[in-house]
Amino acid sequence: MTCPDPRTQPREFLTHLYETAVRRALPLHNTAAYLPSPPKGRTIVIGAGKAAGSMAQAVEALWPVDAPLSGVVVTRYHHTPQRPAGLPHRIEVLEASHPVPDAAGLAASQRILSLVQGLTSDDLVLCLISGGGSALLTLPAEGLTLQDKQRINRDLLHSGANIGEMNCVRKHLSRIKGGRLAAACAPARVVTLTISDVPGDDPSVIASGPTVPDATTCADALAILKRYRIDIPAPVLAQLEQGTLETPKPGDALFTGHAVHMIATPQQSLEAAAAAARAAGLATYILSDEMEGESREVGKVQAALARAVAQREQPFAKPCVILSGGETTVTVRPVPAGETRGRGGRAGEFCLGLAAALQGQPGVWALAADTDGIDGMEENAGAWVEPGTLARAQALGMKVDRYLDRNDAYGFFQPLGDLVVSGPTHTNVNDFRALLII
Repeated sequence: MTCPDPRTQPREFLTHLYETAVRRALPLHNTAAYLPSPPKGRTIVIGAGKAAGSMAQAVEALWPVDAPLSGVVVTRYHHTPQRPAGLPHRIEVLEASHPVPDAAGLAASQRILSLVQGLTSDDLVLCLISGGGSALLTLPAEGLTLQDKQRINRDLLHSGANIGEMNCVRKHLSRIKGGRLAAACAPARVVTLTISDVPGDDPSVIASGPTVPDATTCADALAILKRYRIDIPAPVLAQLEQGTLETPKPGDALFTGHAVHMIATPQQSLEAAAAAARAAGLATYILSDEMEGESREVGKVQAALARAVAQREQPFAKPCVILSGGETTVTVRPVPAGETRGRGGRAGEFCLGLAAALQGQPGVWALAADTDGIDGMEENAGAWVEPGTLARAQALGMKVDRYLDRNDAYGFFQPLGDLVVSGPTHTNVNDFRALLII
């Protein structure tokens, strides 16, 4: 693929870097090295996440044609990739809601749990896990309804809690997460293939770790719920206080012989984008693949860095590219009187904070997008920022602070034609941010 000239085609160049990062994380490119040999008994495939459909297709394409294979995975609505011609159809792909769970996710989780009943030590369970699986694989704990889970999920999403905190709570309010799915597979061997969408690549956090041990406790989950003032039904509160909703812990014999393989990570995708930028003749720096914090504040910090490079060539000489990944958060603010709640996700809010703090700095372009192709619950992956962003907005009577106040990144960038729209990418290694300084 020809790389656009960053000096004359900055948007196209940044899009090229984003697409390179996404391509590095596609399951078909990363699965073969981690597939075990077919077992003596059955091979059952289960899984959940935004990449579950493409991961299932990769297994179908790579698994020996004469070896038995069947199973069920669940992915987000409209995230099932088109089936390649001639590919054997051996794994069923179901769809459900994300980021707030729904009845389809509940039914899919029940199907998956029933599928692994009655297995033997001769059988193999291949579990395909990617980001988004926490909402898609939903089976509430005893005493908790689906409606309760939906409300708690929304409250967590709006609270500003980070992904580790959210998934700690989710694991302890579930009958399938936090290692419980692995327990249901016993005595079969479980091999988990996972695509990381979390800072630090901890498999117990990705999709709330349904097949791996959980080091967090009921007390941890309870402390998080209290910290963010999230209400839960009294019977469930009592179970958390008594520790009766505890998850299987590291060292538990049920995990003996199991394996976990990380087939794609945020760092790998950032390194692929960095290589593409360097091939275009630009010095390139990866700040981190583990950035967390309020999206708008991370945007302001990176704007200060970009301005220092653009104005004083410190700490980096220009021209250069600055990359980062991770999972920032958005705390949804109370809506100002007379205003309507805005739309948008982490990437857009990062771009709002970035644009506000760049103050129209010449020579700085940026793209921030989620590698799954969906920013929050919208159809865009993210947004662009360029030197003229604020001036064009002001010409339309739009003030960036007003949009920040309403968490309305979509409403700001859509009239400017600055939304990044990729459609579902069928993978997910979380946030991708690229700053071009020339």
